[in-house]
Amino acid sequence: MKAEVEIPYGGYWSTPFCRWQNEFQNLHSLKFAGYVAKSELEGRKIPGDFFDSLILATTIPQTHSFYGAPWVASMAGLGSISGPTISQACASGVRSIATALGEMELGLGHSALIISADRTSNGANLYYPNSQGVGGGGENENWVLDNFSFDPAGSNAMIDTAENVARKHNISLDEQHDVVAMRSDQYQKGLMDNSKFHRRFMRIPFTVPDSRFRKIVCEIESDIGIIPSTAESLSDLRPVLKGGSVTFAGQTHPADGNASLIITTREKSEQISSDASICVKILGIGQSRVRQSYMPEAVAPAAISALKHANISIKSVDAIKTHNPFAVNDIVFSRETGVRLEKMNNYGCSLIWGHPQAPTGIRSIIELIEELVAKGGGIGVFSGCAAGDTAMAVCLSVTSR
Repeated sequence: MKAEVEIPYGGYWSTPFCRWQNEFQNLHSLKFAGYVAKSELEGRKIPGDFFDSLILATTIPQTHSFYGAPWVASMAGLGSISGPTISQACASGVRSIATALGEMELGLGHSALIISADRTSNGANLYYPNSQGVGGGGENENWVLDNFSFDPAGSNAMIDTAENVARKHNISLDEQHDVVAMRSDQYQKGLMDNSKFHRRFMRIPFTVPDSRFRKIVCEIESDIGIIPSTAESLSDLRPVLKGGSVTFAGQTHPADGNASLIITTREKSEQISSDASICVKILGIGQSRVRQSYMPEAVAPAAISALKHANISIKSVDAIKTHNPFAVNDIVFSRETGVRLEKMNNYGCSLIWGHPQAPTGIRSIIELIEELVAKGGGIGVFSGCAAGDTAMAVCLSVTSR
């Protein structure tokens, strides 16, 4: 990678993630993200003129979301900057990082704030007028539910892609549940010592505002809607689809929330880092697309692509995070790469803490950085699948200066 850019250590944050139709269900996702970003930047004493670009990652329409990144910049107290709005389903986070790198490579800026925000709760119901339609009527779409249940290219639901991969690779229900129990235990370790790991990047307790962002309505201590899983609690679950193997525990739940990170030059990174002795570099970006209706298979080739871009062997990787909307994602990844399942997704992953789409990857990358810092440094990879049987990945390093 040509551009010498860094993620300032501590130059990122995430809200807790709330299972849909819970504490965040009535918060406009872009207003919420702007509200959180303004508070976080003020808390870090980062001035608005530090940035020359804001990149917004969002996938679910909200009122006035037409105005995208410039509007969010204004709400975050950064009214003098602009930038693109990215929508690539669950790959939106990594795509936003790639976009920031590209802008810096072209000399369009030196410091970008990436804000990712989505609310699956109360998803938009859209009407597409068509005066030439039968009776002069148009088409209706529930943005969240209809697209979860139908990929127009493959005429399948998201869960069908997991079942296809499970059948192809002979992945049993019991094998999936073993992974679910493992991931649940890893997440619980992230809550130890009064959520010490989460406090590295998340304000806890988190104060939840009302829908007008004028007063606080409650406080939450962590992610909402998490259901701890053990071998015993999973034993009675049956597949969602007749003849299938994927249970409700073997897939993630829709969620609401936002997450952000900063990308800048080395010099400016040192200025705002919470510990300037820690250097976080982006080494490579990768992407992939696999056979139609086999989405979970895309995670491994995307990771390999990012590692190839960075000229690093997977044997040299110290920590791996995945966006795993299905347990089969991690099983296939492990089989394809030789990485042990227990080496992946320490402290948590989207299978457990939920799936608010665009913010999913950004939070995973933040957790990856903090895991590497806890290890004393090393190489890390995040890879996650997305709609359209695609995936994107990023390789980064954490070292001492």
